Amino acid sequence: MNIIKMIENKTFDEERALYNVKNTEVRHCIFAGPQDGESVLKETRQVKIHDCQFSLRYPLWHAQGYELVHCSMDELTRAPIWYSHHGLIDQCDIQGIKILRECSDTVVSNSHVISPEFGWYCENITIKDSDITSEYMMMNSNNVKINNLKFGGKYSFQYMNNLEITNSYLDTKDAFWHSRNVVVKDSVVKGEYLAWFAENITFIRCKIIGTQPLCYVKNLKMIDCEMIDTDLAFEYSDVDASILGHVDSIKNVKSGTITVDSVGEIINEDAIMEVNGQVVIREIPLKNCECCHVCC
Repeated sequence: MNIIKMIENKTFDEERALYNVKNTEVRHCIFAGPQDGESVLKETRQVKIHDCQFSLRYPLWHAQGYELVHCSMDELTRAPIWYSHHGLIDQCDIQGIKILRECSDTVVSNSHVISPEFGWYCENITIKDSDITSEYMMMNSNNVKINNLKFGGKYSFQYMNNLEITNSYLDTKDAFWHSRNVVVKDSVVKGEYLAWFAENITFIRCKIIGTQPLCYVKNLKMIDCEMIDTDLAFEYSDVDASILGHVDSIKNVKSGTITVDSVGEIINEDAIMEVNGQVVIREIPLKNCECCHVCC
């Protein structure tokens, strides 16, 4: 980024205060005040924004090439970043509703975000080493990679295509609904009605927690996963699963094989379609007792 201008230690509150600034670094500035102006950094090009505070609506729309580093955006910073591309959001504290809408090629790292409707209709997004709270997270977004995310919300990762999540903790509700081409690795996914109507979704070494998960799924794969407090799982799904430990109940598996250590109940009743899935109870190798050397 070829920076040729510096703006620092100023306060702006007027409409479009820094409209279309280019090749500029903005440092230690405050965007707030009685004029309550919108779109303070609209249509910027190649801008570094460091150590700034925002309390105005729509500050960074239609930006091309930006860095937002060590900045804060309070609850009044509504819809802060829309239609912007080639961005870095690092070490930020953001509480404005609807951050990231129709954005692309954006990295979010080391940040704390509370933002309902986070990341809708976005492309090529990377999120790492962050914590995010959002009621609707990443809806209708494509090509998203997430690593080391602590997430809390409800209706997350819906209608997505090409999503990869690793080393994360997701406390959500009915995540991944209608999403396609999803891989989740080494993560905890806690929620109700997980991933209904998803297609091509794979869980690897994950811990799944919550009622009625993974129903109506096409091409579901699970490799060495745990399932805790999961009842009525896999209804009408096409499944290839290796589950470590116990599953409370499995119901009406459409096709495929589920291998488990134990299951509380296998339910095959009241199906409205043909169900041919198989549940296989894994044989646990016998161990020699050290005291009497008799298999037990």
